[in-house]
Amino acid sequence: MQQNDLIVIGAGPAGMAAATEATSHGLTVTLLDEQPRAGGQIYRDVDRVADKRGDILGKDFTYGRTLTGGLRASGTTHLTGAMVWSIEDGFRVSFTKDGRAAQITGSHILLATGALERPMPVPGWTLPGVMTAGAGQILLKQSGVLARRAVLVGSGPLLYLIAAQMVRAGTPPMALVETQTRGDMARAMRDIGGAMRGWPYLVKGVRMLATIIRARVPRYVGATDIAIEGRAQAEAVTFNVAGRAKRIACDTVLLHHGVVPNTQAARSLDVPHRWDDGQQCFVPELDTWGGTGVDGLFIAGDGAGIGGAKVAEMAGRIAAIRIAEAVGRLTVQQRDARAAPLLRSRASDNAIRPFLDKAYPAYQPALTPEDATIVCRCEEVTAGDIRRYAGLGCLGPNQTKAFGRPGMGPCQGRYCGLTVTALLAEANAQTPEQTGYYRIRPPLKPVTLGELAMMDTPEPDAAE
Repeated sequence: MQQNDLIVIGAGPAGMAAATEATSHGLTVTLLDEQPRAGGQIYRDVDRVADKRGDILGKDFTYGRTLTGGLRASGTTHLTGAMVWSIEDGFRVSFTKDGRAAQITGSHILLATGALERPMPVPGWTLPGVMTAGAGQILLKQSGVLARRAVLVGSGPLLYLIAAQMVRAGTPPMALVETQTRGDMARAMRDIGGAMRGWPYLVKGVRMLATIIRARVPRYVGATDIAIEGRAQAEAVTFNVAGRAKRIACDTVLLHHGVVPNTQAARSLDVPHRWDDGQQCFVPELDTWGGTGVDGLFIAGDGAGIGGAKVAEMAGRIAAIRIAEAVGRLTVQQRDARAAPLLRSRASDNAIRPFLDKAYPAYQPALTPEDATIVCRCEEVTAGDIRRYAGLGCLGPNQTKAFGRPGMGPCQGRYCGLTVTALLAEANAQTPEQTGYYRIRPPLKPVTLGELAMMDTPEPDAAE
């Protein structure tokens, strides 16, 4: 079995940049990605789509071709359609591809698994016709399909981006129902100094809002009591704003109130995590280079904390430079010289993050939903169930599995984990840090016995 200097998991901006940087220093690199083509979620299918829908998706999206082109030219071994389901000490990575399991080994691992959209469990969120805003954008990127008669609900810049793209595509949303308040913006202004360091992002935000306003898309800011009506599918969004009840009939609802790091793989390797109050989620504890407390394991991109595509790209390169030094391809002086401008740029781009976190906080009623709302879709566990478990003495997410199986379905807790933590913390008068998160063990994703039976195994040594 060939030993790689570096195995990169995930072909988004961080993974592509890291692989390209590492190979430029002579490292042997294998890049594993679930998708059929490089790009991750942010640059999804960019090589195929850019010429078809680049005018709709914008220059920030088509920039992804710079990264995919660099990856192709780098000499990286890029395995597409490869679903990683186990990472063992050493590092031995198990994955499935084309219906059979396989394994590779490497001296270093870079997790570039990106982010997940934070679930927004409000009444009616499991109805057909309701999806995350990111899922709606994937339909546009990959298939050219636009959600019609759609209402965008939640908070954050991604809502404006998707609304502006829908406007450019000729199918504007029926309305934006936004949960952030004027008070949130006032609190955010305390961090305006840092935001000004990231002024290009502010300019982009203003332009997106201008596009939405020119299209006369109604905006409702400070919405509360959000619910989705419907019997067999979504039929309307109801909410209160400024003390008045509103109802918007629609066919599609796109929900979004932020993204959070995908920490499943890191947790399976026992990487320590801490609670981030600003982003209302757990983030891995890392050094400047993306290194973890596990020797040889690095994390870059939104899986290390939400920063966006450009920050992820820089973080991937920074981690690769450190790994190149660790395997003897760079001296410490060369490492520092190469990384210095990237570290400065990353700090500058990240400076806007405290402003955005305060201006567009998560929707609190969806962090700790009302009792009847399902929070674990895999096992159909409600928020009331979690509170009931707490009343019976359940203190942490791992214990809830014995009570009612939340976190034990196909997603392995990726989507319900933070909600379960928040509900237990509230019910037990603890902090999220004290309450903790699910203990993650392989397989990280479902794997069949047939795939295991077809596993590629190395030929036995002739001397054995």
